[in-house]
Amino acid sequence: MPQPLDALTKSLLQAARAAGADGADAKAVQATSLSVDVRGGTLEQAERSEGIDIGLRVFVGHRSATVSASDTSTRTIEEMAERAVAMAKEAPEDPYAGLASADQLAKTFDVAALELCDPTPEPTPKALQEDAARAEAAGLAVKGVSQVQSASAGYGAQEVHFATSNGFEGGYSRTDRALSCVAIAGTGAGMERDYDGDSRIYQADLRDAEEIGTRAGTRALARLDARKPPTGAYPVLFDERVASSLIGHLLGAINGQSIARGASFLRDAMGTQVLPAHLSVIEDPHRPRTGGSRPFDGEGLPTAKRTIVENGILQGWTLDLATARKLDMAPTGNAARSTSSGPMPTNWNIELTQGTASFDGLVRDMGTGLLVTSMIGSTINPNTGDYSRGAAGLWVENGEITHTINECTIAGNLRDMLMAMIPANDARPHLSRVVPSLLVSGMTLAGA
Repeated sequence: MPQPLDALTKSLLQAARAAGADGADAKAVQATSLSVDVRGGTLEQAERSEGIDIGLRVFVGHRSATVSASDTSTRTIEEMAERAVAMAKEAPEDPYAGLASADQLAKTFDVAALELCDPTPEPTPKALQEDAARAEAAGLAVKGVSQVQSASAGYGAQEVHFATSNGFEGGYSRTDRALSCVAIAGTGAGMERDYDGDSRIYQADLRDAEEIGTRAGTRALARLDARKPPTGAYPVLFDERVASSLIGHLLGAINGQSIARGASFLRDAMGTQVLPAHLSVIEDPHRPRTGGSRPFDGEGLPTAKRTIVENGILQGWTLDLATARKLDMAPTGNAARSTSSGPMPTNWNIELTQGTASFDGLVRDMGTGLLVTSMIGSTINPNTGDYSRGAAGLWVENGEITHTINECTIAGNLRDMLMAMIPANDARPHLSRVVPSLLVSGMTLAGA
């Protein structure tokens, strides 16, 4: 019978100490996943997996190494520790490597308040199959949909436990439930596809299967008879489904690793305006029932709500311990890690200030331009912010949607794009990144 996760992390730390490590941290994850795919109303594939992964990071002076395994036997744990210490002794010195000091570690945290684990029983494969079949049937019921490429339902559960040799210990459980549908409209070379889906922590919050299938079919139908847009400078409205990618570029540019390397177009922007004055970006790792919520980070530091951008002004970087030490700053409790890798700075739940205009209002106000609903590929220069991406969507003429667009490129500079953003009020509040549709003026389109 496998050991409890807290016992496993203690065993890993004891083995590291016995092998000669000066310090160590350990993570154990027990995961269960179940997924079902339906095609033509019948079960196409069902998968279930269960397993335990353990990871150990050791320090010998300012040298470190990380090892992982899926075998939890005493012999494996002892061998992991010996191997990790041997690897660390051969690793290059890193003056910024090391555990948090005792006063930096999280002392208390309220896991229950985050509601990360649905207490209802795990769904049966039959229940998942029925949900996927309902989504598929709803997609096929949309007139003009020729087939449903896939309809899938899934469930996952994790137990996580983390401990350090200098006194931190904590754990939590997490569940997730997902449902998706991909529909195809048209025939032959004129076929187009689109999707819809939902992912929640609690089964009760998941959107209805019929709604997901219908929306996937409607979206696929809307992509038929696409044309290329004219080439020139036009306003571009990023649909809410893709708008969070713009904020993702901002978050990447303020990541401690990018800043420490000097490889960011915002490397000198601390305390300066990076967004319009009425917009702020808030990070809140304590939002209940949200995918990016964490009671503590991957180094045992407390997580906390913070303002990244306030009224357009950049307030801080996203830092783990190592990047904070490199930049001579305080860590922000943003370290994330797997069992097989060391920590790196990562953002938790993000929210951009919503606007007052509706989505339809922005479409009307943009005049003539492109509404982007999907993007493929990218050429982004992290040092300069130069931006170029393939896009598809809908053409807007005099404030009205007229036809579908594909095979075009949108280009600009992220500094200019971020400063020109006008948000709608249509962000979905349950997402980890709450970002509404965003209108950006003066972008370059390359099409026909």
